[in-house]
Amino acid sequence: MALVTRDPALYAEMAGTLRERGLPSISLLPGQRIPERVAVVLTTPAEAAEISHSHILAVAEDGDRPSFWAAVLYALRTHDARGGLIVGIDPGPRPGYAILSGGTCIGEGVLETPGEGAQFANHLRRRFTSRPILFRVGSGDPPSRNRLVNDLLASARTVELVDEQGTTPRGSRRPRDMVAARRIAQTPGRPIRGRLTLRPTAGAIADVQRLSRIGSDGRVTIPRTAAHRVLCGELTLTQAVADALGDRATPAIVSDHDRTSSVHEPL
Repeated sequence: MALVTRDPALYAEMAGTLRERGLPSISLLPGQRIPERVAVVLTTPAEAAEISHSHILAVAEDGDRPSFWAAVLYALRTHDARGGLIVGIDPGPRPGYAILSGGTCIGEGVLETPGEGAQFANHLRRRFTSRPILFRVGSGDPPSRNRLVNDLLASARTVELVDEQGTTPRGSRRPRDMVAARRIAQTPGRPIRGRLTLRPTAGAIADVQRLSRIGSDGRVTIPRTAAHRVLCGELTLTQAVADALGDRATPAIVSDHDRTSSVHEPL
């Protein structure tokens, strides 16, 4: 692998991460000769046009690092040019994910919120334009699960719902999420073609209203209708408070979905 760039910030980030991941690489400047043994070139989108190589991966600035590193490992370790990807997601306030290609894990980690699922899927689609991608979502944590499934369906993704029984190992939370996500990815599920129903309870709505008071320093309590929309993923808590105050410049508030995901009524 070759890291080819004049960008010092990108060089520092990529060189450090390559060392952490144990991926051997060489560093070059655009225009320098790239050895034949190099399978993948990493560079900036602007510098990609200056480089002559059969496999160039441009490092975007839009937060697509999980899909980027999956593309790197796919290029280095996968030889089936026709195979698709299977993405397992373990739902929760911070969903774990695992990306499999031909049975090999090429990426795993944790999303900060369930609301990041659609963006994550879009980044993967841009990185793997010619590969079919199947998303398998675990059946646990109905609020997070339903939000993830609905967001993926809205983005026209193929989704299966997997029975989580036996997929969640013991251990600390973060690595456990990723191990569970890998097991979910390996387990065939039930195809989901229609939206799952979100049923916020009265207690959940009241809790969102409480959070709106905290987030606005006591200036406002959002209406029940707005709290319902927050719980259904149609609106963020920050947006709801800004609407109530009539000021969209309101500072971001505490975690929109994380603080409310445990108080829905399951299906």
